[in-house]
Amino acid sequence: MTNRSTSADFVTAFATGWPENQPDIMVLSLTTHKGVQDFALNKEQALLIAKTMKETAARLTQPKRES
Repeated sequence: MTNRSTSADFVTAFATGWPENQPDIMVLSLTTHKGVQDFALNKEQALLIAKTMKETAARLTQPKRES
């Protein structure tokens, strides 16, 4: 993990919600130009991801505005 690239592929992600047949999981789909990867998360994992994203977003700097 220490040899990771500093740039990322174009990524889109969305949660498909709690599946009807398996209400104990949430599916997160990530799409890059290389394909689609689906991840099944339990409630604790989904909440941890949401918390981490919220904390990271709060630390982001405001974009520079052109004058």
